[in-house]
Amino acid sequence: MGHSHSHAGHDHAGHVHATPPAGGAFSGAFAGGIALNSAFIVVEVIGGLSANSAALLSDAGHNLSDVLALALAWGAAWLAGRPATARYTFGYRGATIQAALLNAALLYAALGFILWETVDHLRHPAPVNGRSVMLLAGLGIAVNGLTAWLFRHGQKGDVNVRGAYLHMLTDALVSAGVVVGGAITYFTGWAWLDPIISLALLGVIAVGSWGLLRDTVRLGLQAVPDGIDLEAVQAFLVRQPQVQSVHDLHIWSLSSDGHDAALTAHLVRPGGADAAWLANLSAGLLREFHIHHTTVQVEDSELPGGCHSGCPDPLKLKQHESILATE
Repeated sequence: MGHSHSHAGHDHAGHVHATPPAGGAFSGAFAGGIALNSAFIVVEVIGGLSANSAALLSDAGHNLSDVLALALAWGAAWLAGRPATARYTFGYRGATIQAALLNAALLYAALGFILWETVDHLRHPAPVNGRSVMLLAGLGIAVNGLTAWLFRHGQKGDVNVRGAYLHMLTDALVSAGVVVGGAITYFTGWAWLDPIISLALLGVIAVGSWGLLRDTVRLGLQAVPDGIDLEAVQAFLVRQPQVQSVHDLHIWSLSSDGHDAALTAHLVRPGGADAAWLANLSAGLLREFHIHHTTVQVEDSELPGGCHSGCPDPLKLKQHESILATE
């Protein structure tokens, strides 16, 4: 029996260890976004009540969920940089996945709040101060747009940061729609238009956020990361010198960036494996598939109880495929 552990970074005797993600990379962005949005929530609630605007109050509720989401994502990013312990042997990188899942839930909870408030204003229409709505919503575009800009670099590579980015970007969109509604209401006096615009924006946000929810659920269920083909990895393992078959193959992501992939597998090979063979295998998986953490158990087919003709077909591992990994 042999084992290989690979983790990207420095390497020694067949082991490659990854440098922990930099949890503080976006600390300034998180702190700035929380401060800006907290102050704006207070202003927007006061203005929404005085202007009798469902759209402004709904936007304030969404902003509150954004502050909570930013705080959650910031805490998770900090935890991700903490070292592993005897109990949490993978470290705390999984906290970013949990935060991303909770952020997606918060986003849809905020949408529910917006829907509730909007329906209430449709049922009980009242005059809306269009000028105040335009001014406050215009300020909202600036606040949310600036906060989204702070996360522009990290949102493509980390679903946790992308969650924060999308929260801010959708809020800027909401604010833009509210400005348009406020302008029309100001010039026409159509009080019913305010909640109608709120409903339209609700649909846009729900559709635009679906990808975030889907990706975070996949991560939470330990699906094979995007960009890694399970059957291609399986075929690569079978092609290794003297490997007879592969079984119990699992590939998943350890953090929300989707690139910190881990692999475990059982390989059947006569004579087991030595350190050099395992090191080459780990290096190959890193080079071909960007799999940074590899744990392989090599079973000697020549020993009593070894796997012979009863091994699983190396080209069939359909039981390991996740429905969520398909488009």
